[in-house]
Amino acid sequence: MDGPHHETGTGDRSRDGARPTGSGPGRGAPAEGGAVGTLPDHCRSTTTLRVNGVSHTLTVDNRRVLLDLLREDLDLVGAKKGCDHGQCGACTVLLDGRRVNSCLLPAVALDGCGITTVEGLPALAPPEDRTDGHENGEYDDGDGPLHPLQRAFLERDAFQCGYCTPGQLCSAVGLIGEAVAGHPSHVTDPAAPSGEPVPLTREEIRERLSGNLCRCGAYPHIVEAVEDVLP
Repeated sequence: MDGPHHETGTGDRSRDGARPTGSGPGRGAPAEGGAVGTLPDHCRSTTTLRVNGVSHTLTVDNRRVLLDLLREDLDLVGAKKGCDHGQCGACTVLLDGRRVNSCLLPAVALDGCGITTVEGLPALAPPEDRTDGHENGEYDDGDGPLHPLQRAFLERDAFQCGYCTPGQLCSAVGLIGEAVAGHPSHVTDPAAPSGEPVPLTREEIRERLSGNLCRCGAYPHIVEAVEDVLP
């Protein structure tokens, strides 16, 4: 596989971030010197994921979900653990360009797939469309350029606490691509030509983002931010 590649850890930590200790199924006993042992081989698999353009090969617990791998093994903490049941959308990332709930996907089932998290969104935009935030640099935190949608969220004040924002951003990028590809939503006119781009009206945007909850109620500004970047 082309591009940067990292052999990254063993991924033996449990869902709460602690490495397994003690005895019993799926747990490793502490090794000599206090180091924690690993799970039995039949409980672990090696998988390679291309995350934000960088290839990572990890050996992980077969039960480990993508969200925990991203946050705990790769230190990509943009995707958030909200409900942990695929109901709130805070964990949304892009899987080969399609938005998914990373809290539901076993990492070992995604071998060879490409993942984009909120940290990798700027790379999806053409270089000429990437910005450092506001024209006067007000929003530049030194972490590099922004995707146009990230800038629109800032300018529209489309967040409050910000916990759901990474998932909202990834979902919005995904929905724009889906509409361009002609994928209908529940509110798309049934008479619309099949396979033709779907116009993203406010009703369409709201419907397509309905799986991403904002407990602060920033929905009107989120819709406005998406409208700002439509092709």
